[in-house]
Amino acid sequence: MATSRKVKDVSPHEFVKAYAAHLKRSGKIELPEWTDIVKTGKLKELAPYDADWYYIRAASIARKIYLRGGRGVGSFRRIYGGNQRNGSRPRHFCKASGSIIRHILQQLETQHIIEIVATG
Repeated sequence: MATSRKVKDVSPHEFVKAYAAHLKRSGKIELPEWTDIVKTGKLKELAPYDADWYYIRAASIARKIYLRGGRGVGSFRRIYGGNQRNGSRPRHFCKASGSIIRHILQQLETQHIIEIVATG
């Protein structure tokens, strides 16, 4: 008998890539008009080069919530944050953009992919 494959059994890179393609094909998630000009955080210098970066981030967020629920905007800001380069001065950690993460969470909630519970 064949065993079923779960999210943990698949490589995260393959799952996120496939789920992002599914989200794009389904057309359920609406892209905001600012996706081509916005930076993903204060630490970045330019907007993402990949045109499908919004779908990839949405798939990654959905996977992380599936594996471990109870995450919010602040938690995802830390996960997707990184070191800001300050020229000759030392690097410092900066969080990612909260508005992008908040918008993706709202989109996933309206499509009933995730749900918000009262306890977190």
